[in-house]
Amino acid sequence: IIVAVLLAVAALTSVGFFADRLQGGLQRDARQLLGGDVVVVSDNATPAQYAQQAAQLGLQGVATVSFPTMARADDADGGETRLVGLKAVQPGYPLRGQLRTAAAPDAADAAAGGIPARGEAWVDAGLLEALGLKAGAKLWLGDKAFVVARIISVEPDRGAGFLGFAPRVMLHWDDLAATGLVQPASRLVYRYAVAGAPQQATQFLRWAEQQVALPDSHGVRVESLQSGRPEMEQTLERAQKFLNLVALLAALLAAVAVALAARTFANAHLNGAALLRVLGLGQRAIAGAYWVEFFAVGLFASALGVALGFALHYLFIALMAGLLSVQLPAASWAPVGVGLGMGLTLLLAFGLPPVLQLAKVPPLRVLRRDLGALRPASASVLLLGIAGFAALLMLVSGDWKLGGIAVGGFAGAVLLFALLSALAIAVLRRSVNEASAPQWLVLAPRQVAARP
Repeated sequence: IIVAVLLAVAALTSVGFFADRLQGGLQRDARQLLGGDVVVVSDNATPAQYAQQAAQLGLQGVATVSFPTMARADDADGGETRLVGLKAVQPGYPLRGQLRTAAAPDAADAAAGGIPARGEAWVDAGLLEALGLKAGAKLWLGDKAFVVARIISVEPDRGAGFLGFAPRVMLHWDDLAATGLVQPASRLVYRYAVAGAPQQATQFLRWAEQQVALPDSHGVRVESLQSGRPEMEQTLERAQKFLNLVALLAALLAAVAVALAARTFANAHLNGAALLRVLGLGQRAIAGAYWVEFFAVGLFASALGVALGFALHYLFIALMAGLLSVQLPAASWAPVGVGLGMGLTLLLAFGLPPVLQLAKVPPLRVLRRDLGALRPASASVLLLGIAGFAALLMLVSGDWKLGGIAVGGFAGAVLLFALLSALAIAVLRRSVNEASAPQWLVLAPRQVAARP
């Protein structure tokens, strides 16, 4: 039983630790894709009250503006033009993630450590190829020429919109006015990103959503992990559901393993329990002893299972090293609580009911071994155990629909297998002709059919 619970908890917690770290990594990377914890997006310059509120809450704030425009090579370099996604950024950009650049398209990249200096432009390598330019060449944007100083290799908050497919050109915020590109009809997108402590970021998000909902607020929306970026929300949701399905399957298989091990344990201790009854030990004392023993065993095996699961989840990370090229954050304590709770629930719900029948073994079994055999668990005990197990499955799944499908599918499978087993026993008994078959062949189907 210790081995069954240990393996069950290890299977569940190894998936749980891995899922927890992967979920943390997804949320962290989603913030990088967002550019901050909360982003205020507007068609015009971000209203001043948003920056003031962020400062009052102790949050960092950085503004950017982006729009499509034409970039032109210098006449000495051919004068070719290309549609680009121009982006002007303030010092401190990006708040989340890391901007990486290189000195040339074929050079190694490194963390930028800042933003373009005044008079400089950082561009995608594809733009240089399209315009036939090299690093250090002049690039005209409107009325001003800029020096191509760095090549952008990683832009964390680039996004997946139409503007994200055009080659990027990044400028210093203070250089934008000199280009003369900002006109009344320009399709400008202002983004004001804030980042800081989770509690303060949540307060800013609630306040910003209230401001956006006011009647006089137009052309302003708020983006966060919970709203405004459906592609990130769908990615997180799908990854979480897939990993929860794996954890649910591990828990369901664990229930079967514990039930089989506990019944084998109870069958092996029938004679010992009968001898205890003969020596005068009461049913309550025997049941209490098994309660204490099973709780201690469950706690011990669950703790070992959690430790083993924590070690095994590093194996998952190693096996997926080719797919996970990022450093995952540390795991939280949530899988520990789920593992301990699942181990104790499995043992008490599926392991203890057959063992508690040992307290009711008649003393006469010492003389007659056919007395006091284990009986199927009562309906109330089964329902109580299944209800507790189903509740834990719902907790692990984090989704009522997903948990209901798993629990319902498992219950349907049990019913299907029971019907198939009953059919197989009936077919086995009818297929043996007791008048002509050998005695051993007659007795075998009788023994199976007697204990369906």
